[in-house]
Amino acid sequence: MHHIVETLALIPMAAAEGGFNPLDLAGNGGFFWTLIIFLVALAPIWIVVMKPVTRALLERDAKASEAIEKAQAASRDAESAKVAVEAKLREANAQAAALLSEARARAEELEKSLKDQAAREAAALLERAKTEIKAEQDKALSAIRSEVVEVSLKAASQVIARKIDASDDRRLVDELVGAAAGGRK
Repeated sequence: MHHIVETLALIPMAAAEGGFNPLDLAGNGGFFWTLIIFLVALAPIWIVVMKPVTRALLERDAKASEAIEKAQAASRDAESAKVAVEAKLREANAQAAALLSEARARAEELEKSLKDQAAREAAALLERAKTEIKAEQDKALSAIRSEVVEVSLKAASQVIARKIDASDDRRLVDELVGAAAGGRK
């Protein structure tokens, strides 16, 4: 330790004689210490920073090269697939044209058949509708007659101001319906 102190004591004397003084930061001493610090810090900086960065860059370059190779292979595959698809497309177009021609012929035949069947069904439907309308008319007239009889009986009951029992009601209805049916014929 004593030896270090003696060496440090000699530094100012050497500087006084015009020699290099590493403790003088205004002169070359600042550069000297910066260089020492840089050299000492270079190894940890290389291990901590530069090694991972270099590794990452190398990995990135490897991935980029691999991606380029894959893209080129995919491009070649796509080109061969394009040629195959175009050939199949030409074949499919030819088949489609043949199928379309055949379908048109069948459609015309089916259209004629459907028109004939529709005309027959329309005639049958019209006849059924006429029959159903007639039946509904008869049913509606019968319901109206019954309703008129009921209303008439209620009105007559109120006019006479006496209660007619159920057997009298039924007898009067039968007579009125018979008279109405007889007058209609």
